[in-house]
Amino acid sequence: MTMPYYASAEQVMRDRSEYARKGISRGRSVAVVTYADGVLFIAENPSSTLHKVGEIYDRIGFAAVGRYSEFESLRVAGVRLADVRGYSYNRRDVTGRVIANAYAQTLGAIFTEQMKPYEVELCVAEVGETPERDQLYRLTFDGSVVDEPDFVVMGGQADAVTAHLRENFHPGMGLADALRVGVDALSAVSPATTGAADGGPTRLTAQQMEVAVLDRRRPKRAFRRVVGAALHTLLGDGQTGETETPPSGHVPSHPAPGTPAGLGDPAAPDTAGGTTDTGEGHPQSDG
Repeated sequence: MTMPYYASAEQVMRDRSEYARKGISRGRSVAVVTYADGVLFIAENPSSTLHKVGEIYDRIGFAAVGRYSEFESLRVAGVRLADVRGYSYNRRDVTGRVIANAYAQTLGAIFTEQMKPYEVELCVAEVGETPERDQLYRLTFDGSVVDEPDFVVMGGQADAVTAHLRENFHPGMGLADALRVGVDALSAVSPATTGAADGGPTRLTAQQMEVAVLDRRRPKRAFRRVVGAALHTLLGDGQTGETETPPSGHVPSHPAPGTPAGLGDPAAPDTAGGTTDTGEGHPQSDG
């Protein structure tokens, strides 16, 4: 008579944790850093369509590492939760903590009830009216949630990137300085720069990164992707980027003095899609 397969609950959880960590460790790192005017997302991501960074709601952003299909389904679920809650109650009731708690419950249930855990690590960021009210929540594959100050690093080389940021980051940095510190930290551990000693690149380029911000100066939708000329200007690499033709009906806002080209005037109304945001309903996500 054969004995039924048995494994203790402790061993099962340990195996699932090891499985999820191995999957996450294969992913390229993502850094979420606070700066003077909001929150900056920097991801090593050569793809122009499979985003690691996205928008959840007016002043809430999302970043992830791991298996794309899994964290993308979580991002979409977060957008739907925020949309329903904001429509049913009030837009002010949609907070980063609410979204983070929902993600924590979902990831915890998947980790304990399903055979295969999600191979993902998430960051939910909310930009406040002042730097002191910015919130960064880091969520792991087992549903654990931590409120992190200043910055969050995720991915296979998170410890090395975190050590680099601790040495070079200081609160209140400008956007260009925060981007430089974040890019240098990611470049130090990136496989794309491992050939620097043999004459290869020593720093990640704009084409190898995905960059976005939550700008507290904007009255409605704080999330903006930093691409093209704006990104090259912030990186100071001497390139101008490709000039994109805006879609029909969209009139870009004029950049304010001191604002990198492409980001526009923070005080200008959001006219994405050709219509002014009325404050009702949920804006379409950029990610």
